[in-house]
Amino acid sequence: MIALLQRVTEACVQVDGEVVGQIGVGLLVLLCAEKGDTEAVADKMLAKVLKLRIFSDAAGKMNLSLQDVGGGLLVVSQFTLAADVAGGNRPSFTQAAAPEEGLRLYGHFVAQARKAHPEVQTGRFAADMKVSLVNDGPITIPMRMTA
Repeated sequence: MIALLQRVTEACVQVDGEVVGQIGVGLLVLLCAEKGDTEAVADKMLAKVLKLRIFSDAAGKMNLSLQDVGGGLLVVSQFTLAADVAGGNRPSFTQAAAPEEGLRLYGHFVAQARKAHPEVQTGRFAADMKVSLVNDGPITIPMRMTA
């Protein structure tokens, strides 16, 4: 599973001009399930996302987690994180999970996030989404979890 975390002061996802997910201070997580990923991998990724210390403490050091600061979590599916650009000029997405499996694992991640964190918003799986954000820092962290 691949995630790209962005610490934000605000983030919003729109589908067909309608806001489907929006947060203030928190994390925007772009999430991609890959072939072979399991619910255990999704759970491991979620645990790391919630506890990763990338928010500033009173001294200005990145010492606090999303849970520590009580920020929002906006989870957006993005299969293009699995892009392989090694050959040619057109990316290959063969390592991304099949759409049904990607939806299942995305749904599991979101459901578990909602059990563990008070503010969880989402995009819409497989929709043409418009994502806007104000990256804070900027802080952008790529992550990959495997079994």
